[in-house]
Amino acid sequence: MAENRPLADRMRPTSLDMMVGQKHLFGTNGTLRRLIEGGRIGNMIFYGPPGTGKTTAANIIADMSGLTLRRLNATTASLSDVKEVINDTTGLFGSSGVLLYLDEIQYFNRKQQQVLLEYIEDGRVVLIASTTDNPYYYVYKAVLSRSSVFEFKPVDADDIVVVLRRAWDTLNSDRRQDKIAGEDALHAIAVRGGGDVRRSIGLLENAYFMTDAELSPEIAEELCTNSLGNYDSNDDVHYDLLSALQKSIRGSDPDAAVFYLAKLLEGGDLISACRRLQVIASEDIGLAYPMAAAITRACCESAKELGLPEANIPLSHAAILLATAPKSNSAHIAYASAAADVHAGKGQNVPRHLQSPLFEGYKYPHDYEHNYVDQQYLPDELRRTVYYRPGDNKTENAAKAYWDNIKKR
Repeated sequence: MAENRPLADRMRPTSLDMMVGQKHLFGTNGTLRRLIEGGRIGNMIFYGPPGTGKTTAANIIADMSGLTLRRLNATTASLSDVKEVINDTTGLFGSSGVLLYLDEIQYFNRKQQQVLLEYIEDGRVVLIASTTDNPYYYVYKAVLSRSSVFEFKPVDADDIVVVLRRAWDTLNSDRRQDKIAGEDALHAIAVRGGGDVRRSIGLLENAYFMTDAELSPEIAEELCTNSLGNYDSNDDVHYDLLSALQKSIRGSDPDAAVFYLAKLLEGGDLISACRRLQVIASEDIGLAYPMAAAITRACCESAKELGLPEANIPLSHAAILLATAPKSNSAHIAYASAAADVHAGKGQNVPRHLQSPLFEGYKYPHDYEHNYVDQQYLPDELRRTVYYRPGDNKTENAAKAYWDNIKKR
C-alpha cells in the first residue's frame, strides 16, 4: 500500500514544475530546465547538501529523456556493478540509451572513475553523478572535464512549506483524519530542516503523530531543539563557514561574525574556530592593532582550557573585537610580495657587510643617534624594492611619521 512507502519518497516531485527550490536550475529561465527542454541531456555532476533535490532531478531527467535509468551508490557499488550497467547498453532495455545515476561519486576511487570515463566518452552511458562534497576536489579531472557541473543549494523555508503542506494533507488522507497545521507551525518545521527537504518531512511526520488536533509551533520547537542544518566538520559547509567568518570580520560586521562563529561552535568545531581567529588577527587586523593577535591568542587558549560550551564566551569576545578593530593587511601583503621574489630566484647574494663572521663594513645602528643609520640590507638586485607599504590607520601612520622624521635627519 502507498502509505507503507516513506513519506519523503511519496512527496518526491515527478516533474520540473513540482520541484521546490533550485530556481537557478529549474525555474522558468533555469539553466538545467533550458538544457533539458532544448533536448540536451549530457553528462552532469550535481553537488550540494543532502535533501536538496539531486536524486529527484535525475529521476525527472531520465523520464523526460526516455533513457533507461540505473542507480548506483558509490559507497557500496563495485566495478562489477558498473560493468553490469554497461552491459545494459547492448541489451534490449538499453537500446534507447542508459542514464546512470551515481550517488556519492566521491567514494569511487580513480580506477573506478576511469572505467566510467571510457563509456561516457563514446556515449553508451549518460552519467549523472551527485556528491555532497566539492567535485573539483574529489572527482577525477577527466570525468569532470566531460561533464557539466551544477550546484544545488539549501532550499528556502518558504519553498519547503509548500511540500510540508502536501505531506500534511497526505497524512490526513492516509489516516482519515482532519488535523490542522497552520502556516506558522509548518514554517517553524521548515526552518529547522536547515534547507533539507527530506529532513523537514521527517520532522513533520513526527510532529503529526504528536498532534491531537492542531499542530503548534511549540511542538516544532520540542522536536527540533538543536537544528544545525547541513553542518559536518569534514565537508565543504565547514570550510564555507570558516570563510564566511573571516570575510565577515574582514568586512567589520560583528553580527555576521558572531553568527558564523556560533554555527561552528554549536557544531562542536572548537579547534578550527580558534585557528581561523588567530589567522584573522594577523592577516586582516595586523599592524592596525597589533595587540589583537595577543588578545585573540589568549582568548583561544582560554577557550581550549574551558572547552565547550563555555568556550563560546572568550571566542565571541575575540570575534567581536576583531570585527570592530581597525583593519590592515600590510604585513600579509609585504610577505606575499617578498615570497614572490624568493620563488623567482631573486636576491641570491646577501650583502657582504651582513655576512658572518666578520660583518665587514657593517654599521651597528645602536651606535648612532636615534638608533638608526642608513645602510643597505637587501641584496643588490633588490636594493630599491619596497615590500611594506603602511596601511592607513592610526598605528601605522604614527610609525610611518616617526621613521620618516628619523630617516630625513
